[in-house]
Amino acid sequence: MSEKKQRKPPTKKVPMREQEPVKRRKNFNEVALGYSEKEALAEAEKCMQCRNPKCVSGCPVEVPIREFIELIRERDYMAAAAKIKETNSLPAICGRVCPQETQCEHTCIYGTRNEPIAIGRLERFVADYAREHEEPLPPVTPKNGKRVAIVGSGPAGLTCAGDLVKMGYDVTILEAFHKPGGVLMYGIPEFRLPKAIVEAEVEFLRKMGVTISYDYVIGKTRTIHQLMKEDRYDAVFIGTGAGAPVFMKIPGENLVTVFSANEFLTRVNLMKAYKFPEYDTPVRIGDRVAVVGGGNVAMDAARTALRLGASEVHIVYRRSKDEMPARHEELVHAEEEGIRFDYLVNPVEVLGDDKGKAVGMACIRMELGEPDESGRKRPVPVPDSRFVMDVDMVVMAIGTASNPIVPTSTPGLELTKWGYIVADEQTGITSIPGVFAGGDIVTGSATVISAMGAGKRAARGIHEYLSAKAA
Repeated sequence: MSEKKQRKPPTKKVPMREQEPVKRRKNFNEVALGYSEKEALAEAEKCMQCRNPKCVSGCPVEVPIREFIELIRERDYMAAAAKIKETNSLPAICGRVCPQETQCEHTCIYGTRNEPIAIGRLERFVADYAREHEEPLPPVTPKNGKRVAIVGSGPAGLTCAGDLVKMGYDVTILEAFHKPGGVLMYGIPEFRLPKAIVEAEVEFLRKMGVTISYDYVIGKTRTIHQLMKEDRYDAVFIGTGAGAPVFMKIPGENLVTVFSANEFLTRVNLMKAYKFPEYDTPVRIGDRVAVVGGGNVAMDAARTALRLGASEVHIVYRRSKDEMPARHEELVHAEEEGIRFDYLVNPVEVLGDDKGKAVGMACIRMELGEPDESGRKRPVPVPDSRFVMDVDMVVMAIGTASNPIVPTSTPGLELTKWGYIVADEQTGITSIPGVFAGGDIVTGSATVISAMGAGKRAARGIHEYLSAKAA
């Protein structure tokens, strides 16, 4: 029997190199180090090049996965990056933070009997290669004379802008902060998504023709109606996200050493508090920190607190490990770095001293009962189980809510009872003609890639709306 016939395809993904936990827990450098060319080729060679690739059906932004992997196999990395950017304006970001394991890789046919192809790692490889080798701009349709305003430069807004500018629209992004990226910039730590990557992806869009105005707060600087009526935009897309913090409404949450994850991460990521005093944004870090929540934001906050000098960091979660919504990769990284996990524990009060600082957190034990509306088992309090955790700083990472500035300043805009914008799922059209919306401001907190998918669908919806109007 020939050597070729004896050789079986690998059953595992090619591993991706990472910083050692003992080193990375003390710095903000990126944890995952990416594939080398040799590693990327080895992973790409495993792809079966299916005639009907199911992986694409799992991708919210419709990346032509089979085709870009084939171009990797041909060693044409620049063409592979261009192929991805036909549908995805932010591949270097997606390759780092997109939950591929529940999307494109989840439907990978190779993954039926093996680990799926590492689609996200390959996407990151070609995106980084193209950026480092000065990739050319893609073809852009000549200007059609129509103007579109994008409110917010988060993943939904950037995606919508990228798709529209390629169609020939004059696109302006109006961003409230002084930096672009939205949650990509203020919410996700440097060690998971370097800000230089976000800035490079945005700069590529700017070179394609997208204009960005900063410190521009829609609802204060201008209203949606002013954009339409006075500034003569033909359409507006609202992609402001869900950035308002949520608290548990328990005693002691107003203590000075209790923070929302929004404030904590924004100070560190956007305002560079981790480089204080080089940057003049201070951040207070306790010696014993509790982070309440079980999602990716909780992981980010806990790992950030550890890097800023906390000697002990706990993640306090009211369900078990199996119900945790955080990505498995983030959970593993947190465990490797020494984060402590307190499962089936729920805070009921933050205890403070006479100076308003936290000195402990009263909690109760929980047990899992019948499934709730989310499909997960409902946590039920265990009687007489109250105890006190010895902590001096608490970060609440239990979710976010709709920022009310745009919705409350836009008469006629239909909202849900929770303050989110009502928009058509396929087109993004709202109750106001010419006004579209997508991402977390419509769905509530979700993933970066789901917001990007909404931005892409809205771009199509805007194009169809303005084309029909001009006919």
